[in-house]
Amino acid sequence: MTAPADDPTEDTVADPPRPAGQASSRRIEPGPGIRSGLRGLPRRLNPATIGAAVVAAVFGCTGPALIVIDGAAANGLPGELISSWIFGIYVFGGLISLVLALRYRVPVVGAFSIPGAVLVVGALATFPFSDVVGAFLAAGLLVLVLGLTGLIGTVSRWLPQPIVMAMIAGALIRFGIGVVDAAGSAPWIVAAAVAGFLVLSRFVPAVPAPLGALVAGLVAAAWTSGFAAQDTAVAGWTLPVLVVPTFDLGAILAVGIPLAALVVAAENAQAYGVLLSQGYRPPINAMTVASGIGGLLAPLTGGHNANIAGPMTAICSSPQAGADPGDRYAASVVNGLLFIAFGLLAGFAVTAVTALPSELIAAVAGLAMIGVLVSSFHGAFGAGRFRVGALTALVVAMSGIAPLGISSPFWALVAGVVASAVLEPRDFRSREAEPAQNG
Repeated sequence: MTAPADDPTEDTVADPPRPAGQASSRRIEPGPGIRSGLRGLPRRLNPATIGAAVVAAVFGCTGPALIVIDGAAANGLPGELISSWIFGIYVFGGLISLVLALRYRVPVVGAFSIPGAVLVVGALATFPFSDVVGAFLAAGLLVLVLGLTGLIGTVSRWLPQPIVMAMIAGALIRFGIGVVDAAGSAPWIVAAAVAGFLVLSRFVPAVPAPLGALVAGLVAAAWTSGFAAQDTAVAGWTLPVLVVPTFDLGAILAVGIPLAALVVAAENAQAYGVLLSQGYRPPINAMTVASGIGGLLAPLTGGHNANIAGPMTAICSSPQAGADPGDRYAASVVNGLLFIAFGLLAGFAVTAVTALPSELIAAVAGLAMIGVLVSSFHGAFGAGRFRVGALTALVVAMSGIAPLGISSPFWALVAGVVASAVLEPRDFRSREAEPAQNG
């Protein structure tokens, strides 16, 4: 059970999820507290947690950053404003990691929505940047209200866990497929990464295997001349720029509402499911509130919503981040510090991270997801209930569809619940009867 904040002897915080229908009496979940997290942090900093944090940071600071940088530059934004945008999403995203991981001792990672970045970059051709920033603020306010009402927590607790697990498996399977795709274009780099992963997994389990994959892949990239830094619009040191928003109804409808939906229905939902799959009780209302606050702070420097990040949460909460689930929140803390450093030094850091081969990043990310994928598939189909709904959710999440600009994880949950409601109504009835039988 969760340790009280004044009980330093209790280390385990990976509480099992509450039974369906059993909700907390508080809208914002209580936790051990930041001081408790800080007290326990030093003994949880080890090769596994630090290594997982590094892997998650490398993933989060490469391709996702380039989506923002290249897209903003293509739409004519100056370098100092792009650098300020990077500052907002990484610094405030990193602060979300620090606050939530330390308060709840759960490996929650904050960053930004990658699909949201794609949505925003596309909107820059239609709306002035100040209008887009106003839409960012509207999105952040909407997410904050949803978190404060407790609605998201109520819906999350009601969703059948097998369907949630299947959604996670479908959303993250692309990372596993990415390893195979990367092997086709950079076979030696990917082979070295896989070899490094296998060697550490088998012979040095104390060190996270994805870190071995990264190191071995870097050696192979150097041997095969695989490094190639890209020219970007961000270079050198620049101070953040205070952006004054303007508010346009069209921009709010086209950018703000879809962005809020992505934050809640894609990023937060993925992170919630990932944490469930690893045995944690995610503070979903607090995660939503933090995403709303991040969505109000990041736009001050031109950034779109800083919120919970699904893929990086998966890396930091996976078994590769430590055998003891109670240790893994340290990975999120270290990752948050690395994100903050990246945001502060974006002009210099971007040059370094863009030199890494994209195939290496894809291979390491896919290998880091193995533990989460295994747990998700087991949670989806091992319980013997909601199997049709789980299969439906898996297929829809894998499809990558995005009707109304909302990505496939949300539609996977909707389709899975509808399929089970029609074809497996007994599973809903038996689940509702469990609390009464157990009470």
